[in-house]
Amino acid sequence: MTPASRRYLHPEAIHRIARLELRARAVVEGVLAGLHKSPYKGQSVEFLQHREYVRGDDLRRVDWKVWARQDRLYVKEFEEETNLRLALLVDGSASMDYRSGPLSKYEYAATLAASLAWLALSHGDAAGCALFDDRVRASVPARTKRSQLDGVVEVLETQRGGRPTAFLPVLRGLAETLPRRGLVVLVSDLLGDREGVFQGLKLLRKRGHDVVLLHVMDDDELDFPFEGPTRFEGLEVPDHVACNPRALREGYMAALGEFLAEVRRRSASQKVDYSLVRTGEPIDGALVKFLSRRSSLAV
Repeated sequence: MTPASRRYLHPEAIHRIARLELRARAVVEGVLAGLHKSPYKGQSVEFLQHREYVRGDDLRRVDWKVWARQDRLYVKEFEEETNLRLALLVDGSASMDYRSGPLSKYEYAATLAASLAWLALSHGDAAGCALFDDRVRASVPARTKRSQLDGVVEVLETQRGGRPTAFLPVLRGLAETLPRRGLVVLVSDLLGDREGVFQGLKLLRKRGHDVVLLHVMDDDELDFPFEGPTRFEGLEVPDHVACNPRALREGYMAALGEFLAEVRRRSASQKVDYSLVRTGEPIDGALVKFLSRRSSLAV
């Protein structure tokens, strides 16, 4: 493990994740088996070459365009792609810097992403990562080699620009560049253009990706525990509000409920696997919940 890896996967974290793997080995294996099938619906193949037709070959594999040009029958041969391709898209915008506990939303998201990469790579799957705000700040394509974890962590360590999120142009660009169909995991607080989020996710789904949305929010954002005079400062805008939070709590919680309900509804309508994750929840606990749910979906 390199020094870069230790920030998000220090020995204690590795030990906890290793315990997770032992504790939920059946879940992990079941999930990975299901995920291999899910994006391809059982047709996990890639075109390899043509060969001449032999009596008894499946006529559905005949390339009729070649026959039209050459008046000879050729069939398509395919190479099986057995490994999952995991693409981790991590929101590095300024709003992700909020913290009420040991980890900011960004640090939690980065740790979660590194943990998922570690699990995928430990099972021989390919993992890649992109860090973005209003543009992609750093990325590494999915690969299976064990040293790939260092590349993922290097992306997560990239200096962030303190910018707001531009979901649609970023997700559109990634949808156009991500190779093949695979599992795409977006880790974000979703604070920004909500319409852009779901338009972008729709593009990823159209390209055949299995899409997971891990919605990371701080405990303060979900519970609004503030009391007494408080000054709220924007992380992505220069505005601030000084007020008595008790007067705001009812309206805030109502707006939060509407926001979460809309995100869940639109995720379900686009067949995006949605999970709300709070920063006060241990990483291994969040992973167990995620893997358990994926396992149930794969059955």
